[in-house]
Amino acid sequence: MSVDKDLGPPQRLNDRLRTGHGPVLDLGCGPDPAAAMLSLLGERVPEAPRIQGEAMHLPFRTESIGGAVVTAVYVHLDRPALPMALAELHRVMEVDAPGELVLFGGDQDLTEMTGGDFAGRRFALWPDDHLRDVVVGAGFEIVRWTHEKTDQWPALSFGIRRLRSLPDFVGPGMRLLVCGLNPSLHSADLGVGFGRAGNRFWPAALAAGLVTVDRDPRHALAEHGIGMTDLVKRATPRAAELSVEEYRDGLARLERLCAWLRPEAVCMVGLSGWRAATDKKSGAGWQARRLGESPVYVMPSTSGLNAHAQLPALIEHLRDARVTSDPVDGVDFGAGGQHEAAVEEQ
Repeated sequence: MSVDKDLGPPQRLNDRLRTGHGPVLDLGCGPDPAAAMLSLLGERVPEAPRIQGEAMHLPFRTESIGGAVVTAVYVHLDRPALPMALAELHRVMEVDAPGELVLFGGDQDLTEMTGGDFAGRRFALWPDDHLRDVVVGAGFEIVRWTHEKTDQWPALSFGIRRLRSLPDFVGPGMRLLVCGLNPSLHSADLGVGFGRAGNRFWPAALAAGLVTVDRDPRHALAEHGIGMTDLVKRATPRAAELSVEEYRDGLARLERLCAWLRPEAVCMVGLSGWRAATDKKSGAGWQARRLGESPVYVMPSTSGLNAHAQLPALIEHLRDARVTSDPVDGVDFGAGGQHEAAVEEQ
């Protein structure tokens, strides 16, 4: 079939689809009301399955979608909600599946328009660097990034590739942001951080009272305000494969994330990454350095390979990190630069 004009994101996605790909998702095929747009879609493209759902809870199996086009849909989400919407997109897409997205440039939280063609509708606008951070944090590689003119705002049109990684599970009002070093390949495939059976994080988190459901980061965030991210997004068999540069770049992204969402505290799981990115002499416990305005607690790795840290000690570390007030004010850090916890990693 010949095409006389550039169809934009759909055509770019079609050019990038892989041989043998799964179904292609057009997320948000038109403006509200959704039911009316789905009816119109049935008239125009009768062979296309029509499904009404929510961007935050996509009604598709994990890794079942071979490509996705999302044009000016996420612009109607409040900005702090975008990480979890992208986490859901990451869940349903196949590894290496392409995507084409369009959001609007600017710097505005979700705001109702008072005049013009969009009166009564609400839009969020994004600075480039901020949006890039959120997309990378969601476990995607950005393969193309362009600005396109529209009648109202500049459109940020970009192509993504779904990585074998984990998305951030973050949002507003976090009591504690848990940060691992990087996803293992097993955890990336499972879709849950610290997911390997021998990892003690989830047993320790349950015993410490941080969470009430095992290996469910979405429930942890929604019900307990426990967010999860990784210092480095690249998944590897072992964290020893990561470079100092990756840790430092990851810390810079984490600091920007904390400055934006302002978790009450950050718990870094694994001393090696924190030491590589900040100070090789750092010890376990509360650190002198903050990320944004958030105090930072560093604890030993919960990996089963870390024989020096036993489950009771890991539980105590997570209890110490579970704070509702500033633990750093008034602490004498001394020459070491940090307040040492009762149990240190050897």
